[in-house]
Amino acid sequence: MKAIETELKGCFILEPRVFEDSRGYFFELYNSAGFEAATGKNVQFVQDNQSYSTYGVIRGLHYQSGSDAQAKLVSVLKGKVLDVAVDLRKESPTYGKHVAIELSAENKRQMFIPRGFAHGFSVLSDSAVCWYKCDNFYNMESEAGIRYDDPVLGIDWKLPKADVRISEKDSLLPFFNEAKQA
Repeated sequence: MKAIETELKGCFILEPRVFEDSRGYFFELYNSAGFEAATGKNVQFVQDNQSYSTYGVIRGLHYQSGSDAQAKLVSVLKGKVLDVAVDLRKESPTYGKHVAIELSAENKRQMFIPRGFAHGFSVLSDSAVCWYKCDNFYNMESEAGIRYDDPVLGIDWKLPKADVRISEKDSLLPFFNEAKQA
């Protein structure tokens, strides 16, 4: 596994070693020892989530606050998404900055998003299945988010505005400057 740290300290793009032949391919989606060796992080994941979405869907930007914050390891099993992480760590020199990485079943990349970040993605293919590991359990009381179209963040979701579909819940999220502390 190869880990590439993004410009946001602690946020990594992971590229697995893929073994391909005429039958198809094989790779380790997750290996704790390999993950720690590549990133220098010892993360104990406790929950796996999966989502299915169709073209134009934007999910996010979501996070959990306080002691319920979650680190995530995001993969795409089918389709293609633009995966986005926003640094919400007030003490960080990259506070309020984001990275956007294309993850797909084809490129097999993953993104590790540490605690203290908001996360979201847009679906760029007809449909997408995302799978992600979390290092803390979901707690509805700690759930928070930021609007996907926040002008301060200025995220390009790589979708025409007319094609964007978000949940009613996400449409009611606050803007960055009004969001709950991570």
